[in-house]
Amino acid sequence: MKLALISDVHANLIALRAVLEDVTTRGVDAILCAGDVVGYYPYPVETIALFRERHITSIQGNHDRAVINAGSLDLNPMASSAVAWTASNIDAPSLSFLRGLPRSLRIERDGVRIAIYHGAPFDDDHYVFEDEANEDLLRMAECDLLVLGHTHVPFIRRYGRGMIVNPGSVGQPRDGDPDASYAIYDTERRTATYLRIPYDITEVVERTLNAGLPRSLADRLRRGR
Repeated sequence: MKLALISDVHANLIALRAVLEDVTTRGVDAILCAGDVVGYYPYPVETIALFRERHITSIQGNHDRAVINAGSLDLNPMASSAVAWTASNIDAPSLSFLRGLPRSLRIERDGVRIAIYHGAPFDDDHYVFEDEANEDLLRMAECDLLVLGHTHVPFIRRYGRGMIVNPGSVGQPRDGDPDASYAIYDTERRTATYLRIPYDITEVVERTLNAGLPRSLADRLRRGR
């Protein structure tokens, strides 16, 4: 079985479509998301509709929770502005979808125990970068494959007992590469690879500015940071 691992879409519908088009060419059986379906970019309703259409299994991220709670979580001013915009431009069925997502998820596929957290097993909002990832996290999560998000920076770390994968961000990469990022995990071979997919950034930039969202959100798409 092949699993597509995605995270941090942040309502960037154009990037998500590009990733899903690539996914369809690779014999993927299911798609798992490590949270932050919305926030930052101006397509929240359309993005959630596509999640439903493609039966993407997801957990909540901190931006999803902020939209659900009308911005009550601690975010920087730029992120708070985007959350407020999203909360004002999301419909009731989409909000219900976000509310129905779990904060973490444990599943098993082909004998592989998979745990999905947005931040870390010990803290939903903790940023686990590659230099902090270690086998203790696998023990803590009691899994063979630990999928994390939140940092927007991809990495794959292999250990004797399993693997930690952060697929990076579909909607707002922060590793200096503006292309959308995702990963594929093969349950039979127990291997993972991550991929970069170009998309029409200009279209998202223009829509972001026309929606009145902060220019800095548009600018960072081109920089990939």
